[in-house]
Amino acid sequence: MTLPAPPTPPRSATRGERLIASALADAARSRALSWLAPLLVTLLAAVLRLTNLSHPHEIMFDETYYVKDAWSLWNLGYEGTWGDGADAALPQGDDSAMQTAGSYVVHPPLGKWIIALGMALLGPGSSAGWRLTTAVLGSLTVLVLYLVALHLTRSRVFATIASGLLAVDGLGIVMSRIALLDGVLTFFILLGFLFVLLDRDRSLPLLDARIVARRRADADDAPVRLTGPVLWSRPWLIAAGIALGAASAVKWSGLYALAVFGLYVVITDALARRRAGIPLWPSDAVLRQGPVSFVLMVGPALLTYLVSWTGWLVTAGGYDRGADANPLVALWKYHESMYGFHIGLASPHAYASPAWQWPLLLRPTAVWVGSEPTGCGTEHCIAVISSVPNPLIWYGGVAAALYLLYRFVRGLIERAPLGPAHTVALVGLLATYVPWLLVPNRTIFQFYTVVMVPFLILALTVALRELAGRRSAGLHRRTAGQRTVTVYLVIVVLVSAFFYPVWTGMSVPYPFWLIHNWLPGWI
Repeated sequence: MTLPAPPTPPRSATRGERLIASALADAARSRALSWLAPLLVTLLAAVLRLTNLSHPHEIMFDETYYVKDAWSLWNLGYEGTWGDGADAALPQGDDSAMQTAGSYVVHPPLGKWIIALGMALLGPGSSAGWRLTTAVLGSLTVLVLYLVALHLTRSRVFATIASGLLAVDGLGIVMSRIALLDGVLTFFILLGFLFVLLDRDRSLPLLDARIVARRRADADDAPVRLTGPVLWSRPWLIAAGIALGAASAVKWSGLYALAVFGLYVVITDALARRRAGIPLWPSDAVLRQGPVSFVLMVGPALLTYLVSWTGWLVTAGGYDRGADANPLVALWKYHESMYGFHIGLASPHAYASPAWQWPLLLRPTAVWVGSEPTGCGTEHCIAVISSVPNPLIWYGGVAAALYLLYRFVRGLIERAPLGPAHTVALVGLLATYVPWLLVPNRTIFQFYTVVMVPFLILALTVALRELAGRRSAGLHRRTAGQRTVTVYLVIVVLVSAFFYPVWTGMSVPYPFWLIHNWLPGWI
C-alpha cells in the first residue's frame, strides 16, 4: 500500500506533528518505520500471548471439548469419544482414553484442526501445544488490524495505535491463551474484512476506468448505455470468500460475516455505479454484478467449508457418517442435527450473558480459577483467568461506535455521506454483534465479543483521530486534542499492566484481585 508523503509541517505544527514529520522526512527512515511499527506491535502481542503459555497445565473451561477433539481429529480424521479421566490423563501425555467411536460435535472442524497442529508439534501432554496456534493467530490478528487501520486512515500513527490497543487488550490476550475457537474465528473474519476492503479499492477504480474507456469509444450519436460493465477479475473478493469460508468452518457465526460483508460489496458496487453516472445503477449492481460477486465470494467460501470436512468425509468412523450412502447427503443430515442443537440451546449457566448486556460488560467469564495457589507473599492467594477486556478500551470503543452510528444517521438525513473510515467499523459490528441480539434466549457468553473487539477498536481509533484534531484545526485545538489522546493511551497501557495478572492466572493476594472487580458481575 503506497501512502502519500507527509507534508512538511508549518511553523504552527504541534510538537508531535514536528516529531512525526522529522521521523518520516528521510525516505530510508520512512521505509524502515513502515515495517518496523507493525513488526514491533505484533512482537509485543506475541510476547503477551506466548509468555508462560503452558500455565495452567490443566484443561480449563471449554478446552475439555476442543483439545480432545483436536487430538482425535489428528489421529482419526474425525472427532472421537473419550473415556472417563481423560481431562486428568491428557496433561500427563496419556491419550489412552481416546476411543474410535465418533463423537457428536456441534462446531465445524477447522478450528480444531488448527489447535491440533500445535499438539502435533509439542505433543498431546503439552498445555503450551494446545494453545500454541491460537496464540500465534491471536498475535497475527494484531498485524491484520494494523493493515486494516492503515488502509482506512492512511496513517501509520493511528494504525499503530489501533493494533497496539488490540495487542494490550485483555479479551484478546485471554482468548489467545486458551484452546478455544473464538480467537481463530476472529482472525479469519478480520482477514476476510481486509480482503473485502482491498477488493473495493481495486475494483472501483477499475470500474471507473472501464466506463470512461467505453464512453470514449462510443460515437457522439450513440444511445446512452443504461448499465455498466460486469467485473469478473476480482481476486481479492475470491480471497475474502476463502477467508470467510474458513471462518464459517471454525464456527457458524462466520456465516453472518460472509452475509454482511457480501451485502457491503453489493452496496459499494451500487454506489460506485451511481457516482459513475450509470442510469440503472441499483439494478445494475444487484442483478448483473451481484450474481457474479456472489459466485466469486460464496463459491470459494463453500468450497473452503467443504474441504474442512475432508477427514469426516474420507473416513468411516465419524459421528453419523453412515446416515446415507452418499457422504454429502450424510453430511447434510448431520448439519440438520447440529442446527437443531444450536437453535435449541437454552440451558442455564452461571456465566451466561445475553447480547444486550455485552456493551455494558456486566458478566465477563472466569475461564479458570486455581486451586490453592501460593507464592503471592501472603497466606490468602488467588489465581484466576478472567476474560474481562481492558475497561477503557471496551467502553471507549462502545462510545466511539455509538458516535459513528450517530454520524452515519445524521449523514443519511443531511444527504452528506461519510467516508469509509467512518462506516466500515459499523459494518463489522453489524456482522459480529447484531445477529446475537436476534437470539435472546440462547445460552451465550461475553467472551464471544472477542470477534467484536477489532471493530470496536477501529471505531475508537477513528474517534481518537478526530479528537486529536484535523490539520485544518487551529494549533491550540490540535495541541489539546493530541495531549488528550496521549494521556488516554498512557492510562490504557497502565490499566492493562494492572489487569495482566488476572488475564494470565498469576497468583496474587486476594485483596489485589478484589480491586479488579469493578462491577458486581465481574466476580
